[in-house]
Amino acid sequence: MASTSRPLSWVFTFLSLLLLSPLIAADTAGCGKTPTITSGSRTLTVNNKSRRYIVRLPSNYDRTKPHRLIFGVHWRDADYQAVDGGSAPYYGLRNLATGNHSATIFVSPDGLNKGWANSGGEDIALFDAIIKALSDDLCINEKLIFSLGFSYGGAMSYSLACSRPKVVRAVAVLSGAQLSGCSGGTDPVAFYLQHGVRDSVLGVQMGKQLRDNMLRRNGCASKNAPDVARNSRSRSKTEYQCTAGYPVTYVSFDGDHTALPNDSGGDGGANSWSIREVDTFFKQFS
Repeated sequence: MASTSRPLSWVFTFLSLLLLSPLIAADTAGCGKTPTITSGSRTLTVNNKSRRYIVRLPSNYDRTKPHRLIFGVHWRDADYQAVDGGSAPYYGLRNLATGNHSATIFVSPDGLNKGWANSGGEDIALFDAIIKALSDDLCINEKLIFSLGFSYGGAMSYSLACSRPKVVRAVAVLSGAQLSGCSGGTDPVAFYLQHGVRDSVLGVQMGKQLRDNMLRRNGCASKNAPDVARNSRSRSKTEYQCTAGYPVTYVSFDGDHTALPNDSGGDGGANSWSIREVDTFFKQFS
């Protein structure tokens, strides 16, 4: 009687594919199309409201190559132009989208009333609409969608992780808090948080509440993560052991409410250590 068993090599191949499946590129409908979307400001209607966003394509955009998609979300009392401009656009990440990582599309959405209250989930709906519009027209790797923001923008990025964990691969919160809600399930999302111990706007404990929730969601092992001392002009980084593919990193620094700090407790701008930290965190998934 002929055997119907399969060789062990087939079993190992099948298991390997299962483990690698989250890393395999998922091309959007826009791949191969001649794009109609170009760099600049755009509008769309979401819940009967006109919403704005800026999109930046790389100069060497290739319609056959799936691109990373990175949202840079503005802070309170700012707008989408604030993130898109300056010496460190998109919190410095756009300056580092070079070489093997040049295939990156950046987006800066505009909040209502210069904030991200996300009333009734209307700002989550904005992100959904932007992703849909870009995916239909541009070549995007659906497995490499990221979001980062400072303060209110960090809160919105965190809300996106809560509500759309199967859409965003990772988020980075720069001195944020739970201000935009956290609706959704308990699926893991890779998470980076940095927060100043002298933050006079959103106390450090508010940021650590976000971290602690993501530690639970990502199945992380407990680990001592002491904050740096006030006026120490120092920073410390804690990397947690979590479910494979869903790391959590927390950086405590001696500073106030600052998006791009330096080690003296002030604003580091384009020279901030934060830029490299977030860039490295995101690029590990590429």
